[in-house]
Amino acid sequence: MKKIFNIQLRDRHYELLNMIKEHRFRFISSMICSLLISGCTAAMAWLVGPVVDEMFTNKNLVMIKMLPVAIIVIFFIRGISVFGQEYLMSYVGQDIIRQLRNRLYGRIQDLPISFFQAEKTGVLMSRITNDVNLIKNMVSDTVKASIRDIFSIVALTGVIFYRDWQLALIAMVVLPLTIFPIVKFGRRVRKVSTRNQETMAELNAFLHETISGNKIVKAFGMEGYEKKRFGETVMRIFRLELKTAKAKARSPAAMELIAGLGSASVFWYGGLRVYNGTSTLGNLLSFLTAVLLVYEPIKTLTKANNIIQEGMAAADRVFDIVETETTIREDENPVTLSRTPHRVVFENVFFRYDTVDVLKDVNINAAPGEIIALVGTSGGGKTSLVNLIPRFFDVSRGAVRIDDHDIRGVSLKSLRDQIAIVSQEPILFNDSVRNNIAYGNTAATEKEIVDAARAAYAYDFIQQFPKGFDTTIGELGGRLSGGEKQRICIARAFLKDAPILILDEATSALDTESEMWVQKALGNLIKGRTTFVIAHRLSTIANAHRILVIVGGRIIEQGTHEELMARKGEYCKLHQMQFVNGGGTLPESATLGA
Repeated sequence: MKKIFNIQLRDRHYELLNMIKEHRFRFISSMICSLLISGCTAAMAWLVGPVVDEMFTNKNLVMIKMLPVAIIVIFFIRGISVFGQEYLMSYVGQDIIRQLRNRLYGRIQDLPISFFQAEKTGVLMSRITNDVNLIKNMVSDTVKASIRDIFSIVALTGVIFYRDWQLALIAMVVLPLTIFPIVKFGRRVRKVSTRNQETMAELNAFLHETISGNKIVKAFGMEGYEKKRFGETVMRIFRLELKTAKAKARSPAAMELIAGLGSASVFWYGGLRVYNGTSTLGNLLSFLTAVLLVYEPIKTLTKANNIIQEGMAAADRVFDIVETETTIREDENPVTLSRTPHRVVFENVFFRYDTVDVLKDVNINAAPGEIIALVGTSGGGKTSLVNLIPRFFDVSRGAVRIDDHDIRGVSLKSLRDQIAIVSQEPILFNDSVRNNIAYGNTAATEKEIVDAARAAYAYDFIQQFPKGFDTTIGELGGRLSGGEKQRICIARAFLKDAPILILDEATSALDTESEMWVQKALGNLIKGRTTFVIAHRLSTIANAHRILVIVGGRIIEQGTHEELMARKGEYCKLHQMQFVNGGGTLPESATLGA
């Protein structure tokens, strides 16, 4: 079978077969139904002989009465069997797809941030939807049809040899020729199908980017440009679809020619035998019926091979993700951290991204409850530094410790339970305000959610929404202003109540009024927490316990605002540049820790 369908099985494909084996009862039951369907098909071919000879030639009244009953019984059994086969194999196929989608999505969620930086969102979506659906077609439809057709070929071949073995040998001469189109054209289908699936994934990625970024497209007047790009991508898909159609069409075309040669041979030799009186007309018609019926499942197998090739190509793409190993590994016996104030320590930390050294010999000792501000020009390594704390990335050298524990020896869940993050880009979900605030703490009570909203200065504007906390905020919070989105994110961090807090330029994209409210909310949030703040406006971190100036991946200065200003070093230059360029200052009550 593997040679006929030109299938080269690898471990991942055997894993797919093992998933089918988990449904062995349904699979075997479906095979029994397939056997009954094939038996009914062969019985109909066999009955052609008695119908012609007894009803029309011999005028047998008993047969005239009995044969219609037999036909009804055969078709009844066939109908029940078709239903059983269709349902059982659909169940098997759909359940395998359910498992694959769960595994694929689970693996994607478990992979590190670096994976998502290298992959396009639309491509990953295509793996879960389009590629997995092709596997379903292969498992549910093709396997079902292949089993039924193979049984039909065997049963009908038996009828052919039973009716006339000499004539059967002539008909079977052309049978080996049917293997050629299955093997030859199947390779081409798989190759073109792989390219087609890759292009479909690119289309999904393009759609995701341009639809989610529609505001920028319109703002820059790039509608025409994006339409052109979309048309070019669709044209590539169109050409690949034509190539796929061409490759698929070759097999049935070749099968038609082969079937014609076989049928012509049977007509010629069988007709001579009836003419010479060595065979009956009913026998010949029964034989011809069986021959014509046996070629049909053979032709169907060539189509099934095309779907199998598409499914195998899709399986390779799905398992490429499922088998991707995460670079963030958890210790076999990880430490579980308690929910208490923590000391965070960086010991001679180096971090390399690809071939670039992003952080170099970083040493920080943040005491419980201390506010550490990170400042410096863009690209200096500030965000990379804070991303090491929740292990979004791992250090290249050195260690990050929480209290006395190297975080590589701490369970990921326990580690991330200790950390709350408010980033520059507020990430919200197309759900209610309530569920967005409670994200990460789904067991929170209504009072706790409301208290978090009040602490984040979000309660008043939430109450003005049509449905209050039950208002759906749209994709990525699209129905909210920037300040409103950020305050809901702060409320979410409040509700998590983690002892370590990371603020990654949480106010950089806001107007002055919104920033003032967000800074007041952040002032509430940081109390009693070990906090790392990446600052956009230096005036907002004047009250930090310690300010670290990071340039080129190194800490070149550290101290309080007053100490650093007195040194007249890099921090002082940054502060003066921002003041001269109109950075301005916020009210004293809006600065962190005020």
